[in-house]
Amino acid sequence: MVDGDLGETPFPRIGEYGFLSDCHTGALIAPDGSVEWLCLPRFDSPSVFTAILDRGAGSFRFGPTDVVVPLARRYVPGTNVLETTWMCEEGWVVVRDALTVSEWREQTDHEHTRPPTGHDADAGLVRTARCVQGRVELELHCDLAYGYGATRPRWAVGEGGGNTATTSGGDPEVRLVSDTGLRVDGDDIVATRALEEGEGCFCTLAWGSPDADPRTFEDAAYRLRVTTEFWRAWLADGHFPDHPWRSHLQRAALTLKGLTYAPTGALVAALTTSLPETPGGERNWDYRYTWIRDATFTLWAMHTLGFDLEARDFADFVRDVCHAGEEPIQIMYGIGADRQRRPPAAPERRLRSPARFDLHPHQEPGSPPRPRLGDRQGPGRGRGADVARARSGDLGGAR
Repeated sequence: MVDGDLGETPFPRIGEYGFLSDCHTGALIAPDGSVEWLCLPRFDSPSVFTAILDRGAGSFRFGPTDVVVPLARRYVPGTNVLETTWMCEEGWVVVRDALTVSEWREQTDHEHTRPPTGHDADAGLVRTARCVQGRVELELHCDLAYGYGATRPRWAVGEGGGNTATTSGGDPEVRLVSDTGLRVDGDDIVATRALEEGEGCFCTLAWGSPDADPRTFEDAAYRLRVTTEFWRAWLADGHFPDHPWRSHLQRAALTLKGLTYAPTGALVAALTTSLPETPGGERNWDYRYTWIRDATFTLWAMHTLGFDLEARDFADFVRDVCHAGEEPIQIMYGIGADRQRRPPAAPERRLRSPARFDLHPHQEPGSPPRPRLGDRQGPGRGRGADVARARSGDLGGAR
């Protein structure tokens, strides 16, 4: 892609990514079907796919082998479920992706300070593919790297026909489950599968309880249906005018909800870190915090649209972290209701421009940066001074 005066760059425009969320973490999917940003287990955790910043820092593609430009992409109406349609040489295939949610069940790994609703995150990224005409060949290529691309895990493929691969040497432990034959290729997991018309297959990246992993295409499709119903039921509680901009208001509401950290009611300012504000610029801040000032406008928007539960949860979050009589209110807080947040370990793989993974809680973006973890420069293929560019616009090239 040619990007103005910056010449060719391998990075998609930021507005071309599809946005997924389960209100615990979020993912960005490039037009070619690659997951290029995902932090586990929550929004502000270190990433396991970081290709949005460095093309060699991990991605996860699930799509046709002979095509990288899809015919169409959209969100399933009223949801944060992404649907991509591919026209291949011999057939057509539809891929659906979601960070799935399910009916509430008792879990020990989700610490809620707000009363839980009837649904909670599955701790899984579910991807399904169905051939709707002719014949297509799919590929799965999972290049997972912990700590912003710093560490490749060791993969072990299970004995059950190569349908489950599990990482070791990283946190959290991650499983890749599929109805295709998975195999280890160096540091990666790969698979191929031919589908005839009417056939489907799936893969799931999971980091929760193994008991919750889908084992068949039907199981995976059911997870997507439950997730679709969850988002549509949530959207139905809002108040949207009968107006040509109604769909845009609904998409904005779904995005804001997707940036909500359900256990505490906090709102992250953005899904990502280290993307420069201007091409080649230095303002590559970590925005995976709650900014009190900015979130106030979000609170107003949610209340105006009729989502009083989210507005109330955020107000309670602010009350929890802003105790009267203590030190002055900070400009931002960690989403776990923490006044200070310890920065993650600096990755060995460095981006070409400085990569910031934390902010001092009393430092306003735009002020002279303080020394911090991740400020060192080094070799890489990142969005640095030569190729860095940030584009304004909503998350997700899908419509």
